[in-house]
Amino acid sequence: MSTFFTTNRHGYSVRFSPFNPDQFVVASSQFYGLAGGGTLYFLELTPDGCGIVEKRTHHWTDGLFDVTWSESNPEIIVSGSGDGSVQLWNTNVSSNNGPPSMVYREHKKEIYSVDWSKVPYEQLFISASWDSTVKIWDPIRNNSLSTYIGHTQLVYNAVFAAHIPNTFASVSGDGFLKIWDILCYDLPIASIKAHDGEVLTVDWCKHDSNILATGASDGLIRIWDLRNFGVPITELKGNEFAVRKVQFSPHNFSVLASVGYDFTTRIWDFKKSNEAMETIKHHSEFTYGLDWNRRRRNQLADCGWDSLVHVFKPDCLSDKI
Repeated sequence: MSTFFTTNRHGYSVRFSPFNPDQFVVASSQFYGLAGGGTLYFLELTPDGCGIVEKRTHHWTDGLFDVTWSESNPEIIVSGSGDGSVQLWNTNVSSNNGPPSMVYREHKKEIYSVDWSKVPYEQLFISASWDSTVKIWDPIRNNSLSTYIGHTQLVYNAVFAAHIPNTFASVSGDGFLKIWDILCYDLPIASIKAHDGEVLTVDWCKHDSNILATGASDGLIRIWDLRNFGVPITELKGNEFAVRKVQFSPHNFSVLASVGYDFTTRIWDFKKSNEAMETIKHHSEFTYGLDWNRRRRNQLADCGWDSLVHVFKPDCLSDKI
């Protein structure tokens, strides 16, 4: 395991580069995101894989809560912040500690989620906000392309489908999971009360476009199939507190990871059991960020409020090829 310490910053999100298996970025905030500024850390694994070096940083005047990498340009990063703005950073243009290339200001409250479309010809990204809306953006335009209004409470997470064009999922404090066609922004194409509590996270299966997972304040992870959307196909149990983020593995169909407010990172195989294959306890505060490395099999990164960023391979996946 390799570890990096974000001094006086608390980790909220971590994302590996889609282009380079050694590069990743961390979005962080001062004072647990309650006050102060935010910092993006551009990090790189050392050649032996045992260390992490800081390549550059960029600062913003408010906390940074999420970050996503462009799927077409290795120099482009988008982040979302507590002041309701989205920042686009171009490392070819911005010097170390320099300002963003573009700032998009339409949301009225905190932005807790940003994501870039995985469909090659869709050069779009999405933002989800505590103002209860989701917006779609073209990075070269100053104004959003469309706004999606359907949740009655703050939207925690919105994620593009991995293989379905023009489609994203969103989850909210209202307990609902909604599926949207970006061309039909008046109403979602599907909607279900996914949890009794607030739904904090959603992700699409990387190998089956009909499968999604949600995680919520009730500590449960539920797996959904769009072909039979009425009830979850399974429910994963074991988290003591809220599930902050869930993400399917890009390498194994039924494997996913989660992080949460019980300071743990858990690895699951929903086809085999509703209990975790492995529970990893290497954080001492809320664990917020999580990402699989698409370019390196079974490698994960996580980050938390203890200012620690870890890159590792779970022991339970060592026999999976």
